[in-house]
Amino acid sequence: MFDTLSEKFDQTIRKLRGVGKISERNIDDAVRDVRLALLEADVHFQVVKDFTDRVRAQAIGQSVLAA
Repeated sequence: MFDTLSEKFDQTIRKLRGVGKISERNIDDAVRDVRLALLEADVHFQVVKDFTDRVRAQAIGQSVLAA
């Protein structure tokens, strides 16, 4: 279970690395992937919702550093 979850997180991060500039759409896609991975790992839906809401709020509020 943890191997699968770790793989899905790695895939999500790899998708973001390939993007030159992170947009709100990229953040939404990444949060969606994380949400699905957590739900597939049988994490309680309210925990997933709270976590993804906090991640989205912090990611949108942050300015992206230049590579």
